[in-house]
Amino acid sequence: MLIKNKEEINLIKKSSILTSKTLGIISEYINPGENLLKLDKIAYEYINDNGGKPAFLGLYNYPNTICTSINNEVVHGIPRNINLKEGDIISIDCGVLMNKYYGEHAYTFGVGEISNIKKKLLKYTKKSLYIGIKESKIGKKIGDIGYKINKYITKKGFKVVKDLFGHGIGRQIHEYPNIPNYGKKNTGIKIKNGMVLSIEPIVNQGTSKIKLSKDKWTYLTKDNLLSAHYEHNIAIIDNKTKILSTFKYIRKKK
Repeated sequence: MLIKNKEEINLIKKSSILTSKTLGIISEYINPGENLLKLDKIAYEYINDNGGKPAFLGLYNYPNTICTSINNEVVHGIPRNINLKEGDIISIDCGVLMNKYYGEHAYTFGVGEISNIKKKLLKYTKKSLYIGIKESKIGKKIGDIGYKINKYITKKGFKVVKDLFGHGIGRQIHEYPNIPNYGKKNTGIKIKNGMVLSIEPIVNQGTSKIKLSKDKWTYLTKDNLLSAHYEHNIAIIDNKTKILSTFKYIRKKK
């Protein structure tokens, strides 16, 4: 477990905010007919123009700046030469490296008018993110976060993915501890001052099981039903939980 001081947390926040702004810029282009490679180029140019480096590009040999996961694609979808369609949902996962510290988070968008089941999936997955964040505080343990997320999502009739986790973040994009989106109350390590975490519920419409696609990057739902993904970076500072990233730059579609 890597405990950060306030200066380090401030640097992580700067990277997180540039990530947030990048997602905000991308959100303006989430429309039917937009090309995934165009979205990736927009993100690449914006991050570089604003003093950062794309965190994902080259990480574990990943070939692009953002991850674009559509409909039954769970995470790590590679941008390719296809266009968004009316009614799609798309998870955009983005990361920034700046001043030697990482920021990373994700948002799932509806493309045009989406079905009621897709609206519910996005609404409840996003809500579960904040439920998880509320549990991420002094006096709690890592297991409490996943317990609350899973309890809420199960009650709403969906399933959390159990093979993918949230994580710590700092000088490395993936640090200890892993943060599952399920668990038992009062289990796992204690949450302490100086911890910086990525809370990221990944929720499926049907089965929680996933499979790896032929590209060896993109995870798909095993039953080919829908999946959604939201993520924030948070820090425990002065015994309080603070969200370092923000969705305030996301353009709200009419």
